[in-house]
Amino acid sequence: MGRWTPVPARPGGARAFRVRRTASGGSPLKVLVLAVGRPDRGRFGPVFNEYAERVRRFGLVFDARWVPEVRPGSRFSDAHVREREARNLRDALPDRCSVVALSPEGRSFTTDAFARRLERWSQPLVSFVVGGPLGLEPAFRKSADVVLSLSPMTLPHELARVVLAEQIYRAVTILRGVPYHK
Repeated sequence: MGRWTPVPARPGGARAFRVRRTASGGSPLKVLVLAVGRPDRGRFGPVFNEYAERVRRFGLVFDARWVPEVRPGSRFSDAHVREREARNLRDALPDRCSVVALSPEGRSFTTDAFARRLERWSQPLVSFVVGGPLGLEPAFRKSADVVLSLSPMTLPHELARVVLAEQIYRAVTILRGVPYHK
């Protein structure tokens, strides 16, 4: 019942993304949340799905996908795990999108500034990328168009997905002039 879609491996790193149009034929804001690891369907999944559905009610294309988490262990160093996850994320990114990597070291925005940026980033598509338990590879963060911080504190990646979805919903209410609690 979850709204998360696994990203199949594509030979040669080819990327694809389906774009839906609004009923009037115009191009809606388009958002992808791409994350490392199968989403939690028990605690955080339903909350994420609720905000995703609220965003979609405004006519936005809101897609959520994931790539497999590489389990650290004696066989792989933390750096190697992040490199492999970054490779999977790069392969899963759609062509022609703004890449916004989430990291505590990133730039923070006020809610109003985030709403204005979201509108610009989502033309033609914005891909928010959430790393796994070890975070995003430094080279991946550096190659992103923007590195965004939801908090200077480290959040569990499942909780970061929920916070991100809520902030996207809040930004959309601002853009559409719909009241939402402050």
